[in-house]
Formats: sequence, structure tokens, C-alpha cells
Amino acid sequence: MVKLLYKPLGLLFSVLGGVAAGALFKRLWALLGHQGDAPAATDQDRTWTEVLTAATLQGAVYALVKAAIDRGGAAGARRLTGTWPD
Repeated sequence: MVKLLYKPLGLLFSVLGGVAAGALFKRLWALLGHQGDAPAATDQDRTWTEVLTAATLQGAVYALVKAAIDRGGAAGARRLTGTWPD
């Protein structure tokens, strides 16, 4: 029963986490002094350094938010049910 509830809730929280990670990345990008959106890999007007820095920061933010949501969800499920979800 725990798995039946945990999977859909986990999916919902992952989607919400993706939205939160995107917002967090935009704020961090602006705090680093960059104007506008982060560059796309194919943006010819941006430097390699800027493109790769943006990609690295974005990947780190998304990974951090995903891990926090997954871990928090599993810990919450254990608190509610007494078992760790698989």
C-alpha cells in the first residue's frame, strides 16, 4: 500500500521540485551578475566559459533539489508508515 501512494506523490513532488530548481537557478544566475536567461549551448553570442558555467550550475542545482526531495519524501514516508520506501 505504501508503494502505491509513494510513487504518485513522489512524481508530483519531483515535478514541483523541477519548478523550484528552475527558479533557484535563475536567482543564482542573476546573483552571479548575469543578465537575462542562462545561455543555450547553441547561443553563438555567448562564450564557452559562460555556456559551460551555466550548464554546470544548472545541473548542480537540479541534482541538489532532486536529492533533497527524494530523501525528504522517503523520510516522511517512513515517519508516516514505519517503513522505508523502495
